Amino acid sequence: MPDVPEGFAEFVAARSPSLLRTAWLLTGDSGLAEDLLQTVLARVWWRWPRICAGGDPESYLRRVLYTTYLTWWRRRWRGELPSARPPDAADRADLADDSAARDAVRRALARLTARQRAVVVLRFVEDRSVAETAAILGCTTGTVKTQTSRALNALRADADLLSLLTEGAER
Repeated sequence: MPDVPEGFAEFVAARSPSLLRTAWLLTGDSGLAEDLLQTVLARVWWRWPRICAGGDPESYLRRVLYTTYLTWWRRRWRGELPSARPPDAADRADLADDSAARDAVRRALARLTARQRAVVVLRFVEDRSVAETAAILGCTTGTVKTQTSRALNALRADADLLSLLTEGAER
């Protein structure tokens, strides 16, 4: 096993929580998020000295995270998975308010396309500009604006988010 590249372990220890949160927002699943981040870290391991020489390893790593996620999304099979019995339905009345809000947001994000979800996470969670988002995703600024508009329209019309807002207004 080769030695750990200089600075790699420190970077992973310091930035993994933030990168894992981004991966979770993209995948909507903690296990897949861990797999995505692990895949990205394995990809950059061998090139770490060159990545650090570029000056901004986190930006590079985030770009690899987003492009890997988009590649996974295109390749992943989304058919039904058989089970012995149907999953239990969640009783929303038993959930804490913040847990219900997180779940509603997660489900709403899951209904967006992969590119729309990536744009929303970059623009609104990571507070990136249109130009930065376009550079990370490897597309034009027009594409980012179009995908942002479509994603926001879908989120505004999402029944789960609307019911969450109306429940909050009734209290």
